[in-house]
Formats: sequence, structure tokens, C-alpha cells
Amino acid sequence: MYIPPQFEESRVGVLQEVIMRNPLGSLVTCSGDGIDANHLPFELVLRSGALGVLQAHVARNNPLWHEVAQGSEVLVIFRAQDAYISPQWYPSKQDFHQQVPTWNYRVVHAFGRVTFHDDAQYVRRVVAKLTKSHEATQSTPWKMTDSPKEYIDAMLKKIVGVEIEIARRVGRLKLGQYEEARDIRGAGDALVSRNEREIGLAMLECADNKDI
Repeated sequence: MYIPPQFEESRVGVLQEVIMRNPLGSLVTCSGDGIDANHLPFELVLRSGALGVLQAHVARNNPLWHEVAQGSEVLVIFRAQDAYISPQWYPSKQDFHQQVPTWNYRVVHAFGRVTFHDDAQYVRRVVAKLTKSHEATQSTPWKMTDSPKEYIDAMLKKIVGVEIEIARRVGRLKLGQYEEARDIRGAGDALVSRNEREIGLAMLECADNKDI
């Protein structure tokens, strides 16, 4: 990924937040059949002294876990909210008429080696963790024990675990860093007013940091 210096993000906490708040990752693999991509919800498991582990699962019928060799290097792309930026939102456009449209976004690329787990206990743990994470916002969280054990056992047999030990991460946060603070703020305010709050607020924070 091409990353101009002003867009490069290496802060561990920021990269982890992008992954955890946007868990649907694009798993990019390469095998004898060529390049492929699968879109999976991942759980980021943090471990002391390491970059962390990504855990997910795929359908047993998905040929991915047969076609990609154990230990193969893979890439997972996590993308936060993105947005079109109109020149009309920049105050400086009214003064100089020298602005063009662009697109802002935040992405993290996580590289590592993949391990597939055709193991009932492993799969159950991964599903339990994913369920707990994503049901946390519900007023009455669903639990695996809400369904008959026989049913859950049968469903778990239909999936295979995926684990990726992260070896390297790169982040690109394109938030208008090359613009004046007033222009970043103008575009951020416009996005918030259009209910594109996540990236709008990120731009407003960027503008505040530029003022410092």
C-alpha cells in the first residue's frame, strides 16, 4: 500500500481501535488457484509482547482452508468509515477557488501467517468470543446456551477456525492532513451534519491537532 508520510499511522492504540471497531476484514490469500479474498468478522486477541492474533471462522464448504497451505502469508484489510469530500466544504475554496474533490478513509493492513483449526473446542471458543463481543450492545444479549446443545453442536461442525498471528501492521489515515486546519474542520463539520460521524469526528480531531 502506498502511504505518503502525512497519512502514515503507526500508533498501536489507533491501529487496534480501527480493527476492533471495524471487525469485518478482507482476508486476501494466494494459492495455486490464484488470488482470492474472503470477508470475515475477526476477533483481535491481544497477547503480551506481540502484535496480536486475529481469529475467525469459515464455512467447512469454503475451499479456502484446503487451497491455502498452513502457514501461508496472508493479508487482512480492515476499513473504517470512508467519505467523499466536496471542495465546497473548504472555506479556502471561497477565497482562492483552488480545491478539488477527494475521498478520505482509514485503513489498516495486517500481515501474518494463517493456521486453520479443524478442532471443535477451538471453533467453539472463537464463536463464543465473537458472540460475546458483538452481542454486548444488545439489551438482552444472545448466548450460545439459548439454543439446544444438539443444534449448536451441529452448527459448529459446519465451520473451521482461522487464526492469523500478526507479524506486521501498516495504517493509512487519509483525513486531509495536507489541508489548512480550517478546511479540515469545514469538511469534518459537513460530514458530521450528513450523519457520517465516525470519519467526520476523526477529521475534526485531526484539525484540532493541527492547531496545536
